[in-house]
Amino acid sequence: MKNKFRILAASDVHGDKDLVKKLAEKAEKKNVDLVVLCGDMTFFESDIEGLIGPFKKKNKKVLLVPGNHETIATTDFLAELYPQTYNIHGYSIIMDDVGFFGCGSGNIGLFQIEDSEIEKILDRAAVAVKDTKHKVMVTHIPPYNTKLDDLGWTKAGSKGVRKAIEKLQPDFCLCGHIHETFGKKAKIGKTTVINVGRKGKIIEI
Repeated sequence: MKNKFRILAASDVHGDKDLVKKLAEKAEKKNVDLVVLCGDMTFFESDIEGLIGPFKKKNKKVLLVPGNHETIATTDFLAELYPQTYNIHGYSIIMDDVGFFGCGSGNIGLFQIEDSEIEKILDRAAVAVKDTKHKVMVTHIPPYNTKLDDLGWTKAGSKGVRKAIEKLQPDFCLCGHIHETFGKKAKIGKTTVINVGRKGKIIEI
């Protein structure tokens, strides 16, 4: 029987290099196949040194998308700097019949895109993984109108992410962004949505 594909997903490290080292150690200890970073690696584009390197020292593959604290160009630079590190904003990749596709940034913050564009980017990125056995959507911002985006006084999620989930129905949507709901889960149809948070979550597929 084939072992399950194991992921360590985290978000919003905001330049905390000690936290990155702890996450890298967790990735090694849990023997994960892949690390997924759901955006906001930096704090307003500040020092990017040491944000990916610790994972590479543990020989881990890394997928990432930008948050609303860094540009797509910065995320591309990080991906180009390290082997087996991929920015999947608007793109997809297949590993062990698991199709990953993503859209970073968000509908709020320093570097933002409109909800309609988020939906289009996810639709396009998903095409190449439509025949994979399992699918994982990677975003920065959570979908609209779930307990992951509920701040009590407003819903702060993305309607574009929500529409894409409803249409595409991936197995998982991994996201971050809203610190108040780190670690929470929700269901939209057959999709399990997880705000993976700073401490990270282990997901098995």
